[in-house]
Amino acid sequence: MRLQRGLRKWAVTMTAASVAAFGLVVGQSTAANAAVACDVTYAANQWTSGNNQGGFTANITLRNTGDPLTSWTLAFDYATTGQKYTPTGWGANFSQSGTRVTATNMPYNGSVATGASISIGYNGTWSGTNPAPTSFSVNGTTCGGTTPTTPSVVTSASAIPVNEGGTATFTARLSAAPSSNVTVNTTRTSGDTDLSVSSGGSLTFTTSNWNTPQTVTLAAAQDSDNTSGTAAFSVGGTGVTGATVNASEVDDDATVTQSIVVTPTAVTVPEGSTGTYAVSLAARPSSNVTVTSTAGSGDANLTVSSGGSLTFTQNNWNTAQTVTLAAAQDSDTANGSRTFTVASTGLTSRTVTATEADDDGGTNPTHVQNPYAGATGYVNPDWSARASAEPGGSAVANTSTAVWMDRIAAIAGSPSAMSLRAHMDEAVRQDAANGSAPLTIQIVIYDLPNRDCAALASNGELLIAEDGFNRYKTEYIDPIAAILRSPAYSNLRIVTIIEPDSLPNLVTNLSLPKCQEANGPGGYVDGVRYALNQLHAITNVYTYVDAGHHGWLGWDSNFGPSVNLFHSMATGTTAGVDSVDGFIVNTANYSATTEPHFTINTTVNGQQIRQSTWVDWNFYVDELTFAQALRSALVSRGFRDGLGMLIDTSRNGWGGSARPTAPSTSTVLDTFVNESRIDQRIHAGNWCNQSGAGMGARPAASPASGLDAYVWVKPPGESDGSSTEIENDEGKKFDRMCDPTYRGNDLNGNNLTGALANSPLSGQWFSAQFRQLLQNAYPPIN
Repeated sequence: MRLQRGLRKWAVTMTAASVAAFGLVVGQSTAANAAVACDVTYAANQWTSGNNQGGFTANITLRNTGDPLTSWTLAFDYATTGQKYTPTGWGANFSQSGTRVTATNMPYNGSVATGASISIGYNGTWSGTNPAPTSFSVNGTTCGGTTPTTPSVVTSASAIPVNEGGTATFTARLSAAPSSNVTVNTTRTSGDTDLSVSSGGSLTFTTSNWNTPQTVTLAAAQDSDNTSGTAAFSVGGTGVTGATVNASEVDDDATVTQSIVVTPTAVTVPEGSTGTYAVSLAARPSSNVTVTSTAGSGDANLTVSSGGSLTFTQNNWNTAQTVTLAAAQDSDTANGSRTFTVASTGLTSRTVTATEADDDGGTNPTHVQNPYAGATGYVNPDWSARASAEPGGSAVANTSTAVWMDRIAAIAGSPSAMSLRAHMDEAVRQDAANGSAPLTIQIVIYDLPNRDCAALASNGELLIAEDGFNRYKTEYIDPIAAILRSPAYSNLRIVTIIEPDSLPNLVTNLSLPKCQEANGPGGYVDGVRYALNQLHAITNVYTYVDAGHHGWLGWDSNFGPSVNLFHSMATGTTAGVDSVDGFIVNTANYSATTEPHFTINTTVNGQQIRQSTWVDWNFYVDELTFAQALRSALVSRGFRDGLGMLIDTSRNGWGGSARPTAPSTSTVLDTFVNESRIDQRIHAGNWCNQSGAGMGARPAASPASGLDAYVWVKPPGESDGSSTEIENDEGKKFDRMCDPTYRGNDLNGNNLTGALANSPLSGQWFSAQFRQLLQNAYPPIN
C-alpha cells in the first residue's frame, strides 16, 4: 500500500536481486572460536477475530552481546500448537515445525557486530491462547536476556472528577498480551477516604481480552464539609506495569456561583434530522430552576424539537438534560444557521449556534454537497487497536482513518484484517451509536493493473499484459460496488479515494515502459473510468480522484496537462464530470499543508523564492495553495462549481524541535528557505517512511475555502515500503528510495533518501514510524 512520490521527473530505482523464499532454512554456523551470547526482546500486537482465536504481529529484536556473528539462526518454541507463523515475515527466513519457530539471517544482515541489534518479525495466527515464548537460542546457544514485553496498564484517564454523592468511571486495558491471566486491582493509596472504588476493583485480563477496555467505577460519599478532596488510586497487579489515576471530589456544599452549563455551544443539524446539546446547573439550587431554550434570529427551518423547558431540582441539578433541535427538509442548497438562547430568571443566559447540514447539493437528496460536513468519521478497529497498543497511541486511536482495498484478497479480509463487509457493518454500528449525526467511511480503491508504474514499493498484483483490466473489473471493482450498494449501508456516507498515483504518472512518467503500457487500452484511464461509473451510480457513494501533490504536478509543465487529463478522463464516463465529487492531494505523502514562513511571492535579497534549490521554480510551496489553484483550474475547465478538494494531513505535521518558529533572517536565498521551511525532508522528492515527520492537522470538515476536508487517508504507522528486500505474495518489491543508506540519484539530487531503517512491507505496521509521527505531531497531541 505504498505510493510513489517525486518531482517533475521521477526518482526511480531498480529492484534488488530476489532473496531466498520464506520457509527455506539454510544451515548456519559461526567461527569455532566465536563466543555466542545474546539478548532477545519479543513483543506481539494481538487481535481477536472471534471464537477464541485471532492473529498477531510479532516483533523480535536480537541483540548480540557476544563475539561478532557472521551468520545466525534464531530458534524458540511456542507454548501451544495453536500459535502459527503465517508466510509473511521480514528480516529473516522463517519456518515452523510443530511449536518450534526457526529464523535464519538474510544475505544482508548475517553479520552482527558485538553490541549491535537487528529487528525481524512476522504475522501469525493463534487459537486458544497466545502467550509469549520464554526461551530463545542463537546458533544453538540459549540467550541470557530473553525479555518478553511486560504489559502496561493503560487507563482512559489519568485524572477524573467525581461528583459528591455520585460516581464516575474510567476504563483499563493492557498494552500487550500477557503470557498468562493477569489480575489488575484498583486501590486507593492516599488521599480523601470519601473517595473509594465502587465496582471493577478487580479485573481479569487474559491472552484473548487484554486489549478490551474494562470499567472501574469510583464513588464520592456525601458529606457535610465544603472541601473538594483528592485521592490517588493505583491500578496494577503482578506481571504488569501499573498506572495511577488521581480522583478529585466535586463538592456540592461549597459556595459556588450559580450558572447555566451548556455543552456544546455549536451544533450541526443534518437537514431532515436532529441535533442536540446538553444543559445542567453549576451548583445545587435552593429551589427548583426552570431553564428554557428559545429560537432567535436566523434560519426558520431550525427549531426546538424537545427540551424547550427543563426543570432542575436539588437532586438532579448536575444531571445533564437534553435539548433537541430539528432541521426541516427544504429544497434550497444553503447551510442556514440560527441562534438559540438558553435562559433562566436571574441567571446569565447562554447562546447556542445551530447550523443546518444541507442535503440538496446533488441530484438525490441523500447525496450531499460535502460528505464530511456535519458527520463523524469511521474509526477503523484494525488500525485503532494497533495505535492503542503503542505508548501514547490511545490519544489518536479514535481518529478516523481510511480503509485500503489494496488487492483483491483485501475485500474478503484475512485473520489479521477485517473484510470490506465487516468494515461496513462496523460503520453501521458506529453510526447507530453516534446520535443523529451521519457517519462518513473512507475506502481507498487501489488495485489498477500496472499499479505504481514508476516505482516499486507498491507494485500490485494485476498486469495489463495478463488480462489485468478484466480482472480489475470483475474480481475487484464489481465485488466492491456490490457490497457498497447494499441497502444495509444506504445511510452511510461512503467516500471512495480513487486510485492514488495513477493519472499523475501519465503526465510525468511516460518514458517508463510500464507507464507507457498504462497509458493505453485497459490502463489507468480505462480503469479509473470504470471505477467511477460503478461507484458514482450508488447514491450515497462519493468519488474523489487522486491528483498527486504540489511537488509532483505543481510546475507549469505538469499543471496544465494534468487538468486536461483529469477533464478528458471524466468526460469519458457515463455521467461525465458529474461522476467526480472532488480530488485529493498529498495522499500518503509528506508535503506541508501550509508553509507559514514564506509564500511563492516572497523575495530574499531581490531573488524569488522560486529560484531556490528546494522550490526549484515550482509555482507552489505547499498543498493548500496547490489544491485551491487546482480546483479553480478544474472548474474553469468544465468541472462543476461544487467540486471539493481533500488534503491528506496524516503525516505532514513536521513538528518537534526541528520545526522553525519564525522566518530565517538570512539574506542568502537557499539558507533562508532551508531555515524557514517546516517540511524538513532532505529532498522534496523523498517519499518513503520519512525521518522526522509528524502527524498533521486532525481530520476536519470545510477547513479552508474550496476544501471539503482535511483527512487521514494514509493510516499513521503503516509502512510506505520495506528498507530491504522482503519476499511476499502481494507483488510489492524493494525500492531503493526506502533504503536509508541509498544516496538517491540525479533526479533526487543524489541525497540520502531520509527513510527510516528496519521498515516492513508497504501497508504493514511499523511501530517505530508510528511513535515518531506521534512525537513530532503538529499541532501537538497531548
